[in-house]
Amino acid sequence: MFARPPGAERHAIATGLDLTGEVQGRLHGRFPSIEGDWLGVVNYEISYADGRRDKLYLVDQLVPFHVLRKRG
Repeated sequence: MFARPPGAERHAIATGLDLTGEVQGRLHGRFPSIEGDWLGVVNYEISYADGRRDKLYLVDQLVPFHVLRKRG
């Protein structure tokens, strides 16, 4: 998802955001890109890696449609 510069050392930050796995979100819009790809406008929450109860709530984020899926 996020690119690290070539040769950059990887290190973990225990209080960072946990970007692994999937989260539930609310799709409330969509837009095509100039290349013809679709982007969803999504609200969702991301947990912190240290397990705290607080979450980061993200509003109106553009997310590529190919990573979205309908809840079952």
